[in-house]
Amino acid sequence: MQTVIQVIATGSGSLRNKIMSDPQLEKKFGFIKIWHKQPSRPHGWAKIHSARDVHGAINLEWHARSRTLICRVVTKLGNKPNSIIGDFVDYLLARHQSRILAIHIMRR
Repeated sequence: MQTVIQVIATGSGSLRNKIMSDPQLEKKFGFIKIWHKQPSRPHGWAKIHSARDVHGAINLEWHARSRTLICRVVTKLGNKPNSIIGDFVDYLLARHQSRILAIHIMRR
């Protein structure tokens, strides 16, 4: 199953970069950084996993023109994405609430 979280942000700079450079991401919120942006790609991307016993990964892609963070939550083997989505939304609202205009969660 795949779920898409669309985060509409304000301000300048990449929300994805802010997330990936946040020391609290791993220490306090339990996410592990797996991959980060490659300079040769047109849109930046990153991948995080939960350090808890929560199955799944979140792929983050930043679109600067629309100031939108696209987060694809991918789970396998029938695992439900509710726990990792809840942890990620909790992180977003705790650490980046002032930049967030809207959060949309859509199933695919």
